[in-house]
Amino acid sequence: MVYKQTEIKLTPKSRGFHLITQDIDKALQQLPQVECGILHVFIKHTSASLTINENADPTVRADFESHFNHMVPENQPYYQHTLEGPDDMPAHIKSSLLGSSVTIPVTNGQLNMGTWQGVYCCEHRDHAGSRTLVLTLQGE
Repeated sequence: MVYKQTEIKLTPKSRGFHLITQDIDKALQQLPQVECGILHVFIKHTSASLTINENADPTVRADFESHFNHMVPENQPYYQHTLEGPDDMPAHIKSSLLGSSVTIPVTNGQLNMGTWQGVYCCEHRDHAGSRTLVLTLQGE
């Protein structure tokens, strides 16, 4: 049985939806040893999130950003949490809507996702720093 937990730091990203599947893959040296298992990926931040979606057409990621900005706009008069800038409270809301983790099956030493699926780091701040992910791999 393999149990491995590691943390990785992603390079700072611009606001938007970014594919990070390869970053995750590179960090998991034990992945080829797992015939059947689970990878849990958790982001240790409240203004960025994770999701799994289309990995081929970059317009999907652009449309996600446009839609979320329309759905959760900045500078709303009812926001009380405003000291960290107009993008901060919307970033917290977007993060809660998408979530802080994803779970991916592992089969025959590979992440078992669909052909057109990838893991996104969803950066909701204009000027964010690096983001830390906790990767927990378990299986046999």
